[in-house]
Amino acid sequence: MKILKYITILALAMTFFSCSSDDNSSTEIPIDETTGLQKIQEISNENHTIELYSKSGTLLQGYNHITLRIKDKKTNAYIKDAKISWLPLMHMAMMEHSCPKSAVAKTSDKQTLYEGDIIFQMAQNDTEYWNLTIKYTVNTIPYTASDNIKVPASAKRTVSTFNGTDGGRYVVAYIAPQNPKVATNNISVVVYKMQDMMTFAVVNDFKIKMDPRMPSMGNHGSPNNTDLTQSTIDGFYNGKLSLTMTGYWKINLQLLNASDDVLKGEPVTTENPASSLFFEIEF
Repeated sequence: MKILKYITILALAMTFFSCSSDDNSSTEIPIDETTGLQKIQEISNENHTIELYSKSGTLLQGYNHITLRIKDKKTNAYIKDAKISWLPLMHMAMMEHSCPKSAVAKTSDKQTLYEGDIIFQMAQNDTEYWNLTIKYTVNTIPYTASDNIKVPASAKRTVSTFNGTDGGRYVVAYIAPQNPKVATNNISVVVYKMQDMMTFAVVNDFKIKMDPRMPSMGNHGSPNNTDLTQSTIDGFYNGKLSLTMTGYWKINLQLLNASDDVLKGEPVTTENPASSLFFEIEF
């Protein structure tokens, strides 16, 4: 009788263990690698949900660094190996156009995250809006997802679109510092040239002269600034921005081509208190 009792207990234990193992194997717990990021929104199709993230959880007119991941609706697992491209499109009353953007690449040291940059050169309004189409391939199968996105105007000028003296159409956008300090800050800017309404190319080998001023304080400047030159690593234009006090700063710029011809912007003088090409910072 004791042997029969032990056999019954063992059989029940094996049955319970088997059921538990089956449950665990059929449900994959999603990987969460989004610490430090906030969700902007989701874009879905029949098969997947694409989650868009940034540090602020919003998009704005100007430079945006965007992180995304793709969730399989059937398994709730996040895709670890996808090939992704995107197309932001501004819908206007009489026309449509895109904006400068980088390629979408797998985030370094992450399994499920992908990232890239989009520079929205204009904000949405009551009748004009942005749409984002994402095309991607998973296991050689192509998919597409598309939805409207919110791109409100930035409080300060962080992007400028203009015709250069060479006849080219340029977009210059402020990247960093996002949290400026009373110090010598690393400043980064990106420069694109429009090839057509849908295509923008990174501009190489230019130079950006910089003259930060405080208009409310007699338009005084600051010492030890370094003009911006292009990095060979990411294509950004980097320099040193000296901010000597808190408040509103106008970062006056001049864009020069590889031959040192000024394409846009003027030097700040007593007679000319600001350049026509500038960014704004207030902290």
